[in-house]
Amino acid sequence: MDWKAKWIKPKEDMGEIIPLFRTDFRLDREVAEASLSVTSLGVYEARLNGRRVGEYVLAPGWTSYRHRLQYQEYDVTKLLSGDNQLQIYVGPGWYRSRMQGEVQKELRKEPAGLLAQLEIAFADGERAVIATDGGWQAAESEIRFCDIYDGEVCDACVIPVWNKDVEVFEGPAAGRLIPQEGEEIRERETILPMELFTAPNGEIIVDFGQEITGYVEISVEARRGDVVDLSFAEMLDKDGNFYNENYRSAKAQYRYICHEGRQTYHPRLTFYGFRYVRINEFPGGSCRAAVEDFRAIAVYSNMRRTGYLRCSNPKLNRLFDNVVWGQKGNFLDVPTDCPQRDERLGWTGDAQVFVRAACLNFDVEKFYRKWLADLAANQREDGCVGRVVPDLFQKAQPSAAWGDAAVICPWTVYQAYGDKGILRNQFPSMKKWVDYITSHTRERYLWIGGEHYGDWLGLDAPAGSYKGSSRDDLIASAYYAYSTELLIKAGEALGQNMSEYRKLYENIVTAFRKRFPSFQTQTECALAVHFRLAEDCQAVADQLACLIEDAGTKLQTGFVGTPYLLHALSGHRHVDLAYSLLLREAYPSWLYPVTKGATTIWEHWDGVMEDGEFWSKDMNSFNHYAYGAVADWVYCVAAGIQTIEGHPGYGKVRIAPMPDYRLDWLSASLDTRHGRISSQWKKEGEWWRYEVETCVDAEIVIDGERQEVRAGRYLFYSRATKLLA
Repeated sequence: MDWKAKWIKPKEDMGEIIPLFRTDFRLDREVAEASLSVTSLGVYEARLNGRRVGEYVLAPGWTSYRHRLQYQEYDVTKLLSGDNQLQIYVGPGWYRSRMQGEVQKELRKEPAGLLAQLEIAFADGERAVIATDGGWQAAESEIRFCDIYDGEVCDACVIPVWNKDVEVFEGPAAGRLIPQEGEEIRERETILPMELFTAPNGEIIVDFGQEITGYVEISVEARRGDVVDLSFAEMLDKDGNFYNENYRSAKAQYRYICHEGRQTYHPRLTFYGFRYVRINEFPGGSCRAAVEDFRAIAVYSNMRRTGYLRCSNPKLNRLFDNVVWGQKGNFLDVPTDCPQRDERLGWTGDAQVFVRAACLNFDVEKFYRKWLADLAANQREDGCVGRVVPDLFQKAQPSAAWGDAAVICPWTVYQAYGDKGILRNQFPSMKKWVDYITSHTRERYLWIGGEHYGDWLGLDAPAGSYKGSSRDDLIASAYYAYSTELLIKAGEALGQNMSEYRKLYENIVTAFRKRFPSFQTQTECALAVHFRLAEDCQAVADQLACLIEDAGTKLQTGFVGTPYLLHALSGHRHVDLAYSLLLREAYPSWLYPVTKGATTIWEHWDGVMEDGEFWSKDMNSFNHYAYGAVADWVYCVAAGIQTIEGHPGYGKVRIAPMPDYRLDWLSASLDTRHGRISSQWKKEGEWWRYEVETCVDAEIVIDGERQEVRAGRYLFYSRATKLLA
């Protein structure tokens, strides 16, 4: 991009009011084509001749701003006329939000900067450029306040007065500007209210029936100065009253001051996480509100749905839906932990444990490419990877299982889509991470020491701790081995000589087995089995099964152990027990939140406890996608759709379904780069009936019998031995 534009900002500080920039121009020749390129220090919305430019919401998105700032290019040919006016709002967005971290403190000091360039090609071959410069104007807009955490305040009675000058300033250099790299954030779905009701305490509440990330649009007939004021919540308390203490300091304001007449409004420069909306003020009083006055708009990255799961158990189907909605709500330009409270950060640990499920549910190749490029940009000189990306805590120590996202995510994305480009782009970063561990441990060939999250939120945590009882050094060393193994595979896929790292891996495994000859927790067993680090994986899987059964057929794992738990069991002759955990409805389980009305995945197994009280108000998100990683077990083991090493991107597929007598049927389908793959099984009397469709050559395994087949549709049967018992 050849930038002629200059960075501009309002000459006068407008405080919390959102500035609106403008330029007017006349065209007296026929336009052949025109494109507008825009970026900002914050989030922007552009309007040309009163019409919104593009569908991108919260542009230019969230990147590691000190290294990379996206710009967008829009075809605006059809929006131009003779006399033209271009207006652009610039809100704080992520760039200048009050988000936490030392990096953010510095970014908040920067101005509401705008860079825009309109390039016009006329039918006669001439060209013109209209770009931001000192000749633009500014005004205080009707948006009187805006923040990612704290919401938006709009006064529709305000008519911008173009009496503010702009000035040119030294903004980010052209070298930091990159064309749009990730998926655009879009308005993806509209949800109509399920009901509007009066709570026991007399408050009027709108229930949308589904927790989403986005905003509420209102349509009202009002008098000038009437107010619509709303509050947001994920949950009702046990008495049925509005509850949002778990938002912590996030104000999540929604205040709209009406003009005269019929009007429609939704916030434009922020987003909310919610299911319930409390009506604090409304034209004519809260009692005058009706369901038709409201609709919710779900906002998330423009990912294409690729995977579908369904079965005979309605509660399990609700879980599958919750996993998908959790991904929608948290894949908003970066893979965030939660979309509602004063956090909403790109936690690397959450991203890596969920990445395989993410790649099955949606096409996230472009989404992860962009986020991983930011991870590499933020990676420190010594190879350290931060706990969040974009990294707002650059002085924080790395944590095992979090920093390992640098290796696990690119390898998983490569396996899902088959493009070596992501490995080429990320390989230096992957290597730097493994080298960082090697050079920063206190004991050669193991990762000993450091500050780790451990098995975060493990149910076997000691009193007063968020960390499970699994040993930090064991978890860190296990991930050291796993990342080294994946680095070797990535390097060899790229034709690199990985002999040095092969030797390193062998030494890590040897040292691990010597240092950790036995395992004490479910998570320790699961990691040792799934990463193939135990001397006798079958024996450790048997131990894991005993630990689960001794606990009352309950899992006790947290963020680290849970994603691998069912895999460790089913891969070592404990498929029945894996299903028992999946189908369990009592706390703790995946289905327990479903029995409590969950519509997304919870941060805590008992975010709402059995007595109806909340686990806590400090750290209790009800839209936290990490435990949704269980979906990859359903796709890959229950339905049996698996990649084959050496055939990334499902160039060849293995289909090895594992049915369970407690389900009448289960179906999974996946749209790959080569076409659709589907696997379904169901009971037919004393038999299991399997229907398989594959768009590529496949290795099909039914009841231990392996067959090589070409692309096509196949029908198989096997004896349902459990049904005969």
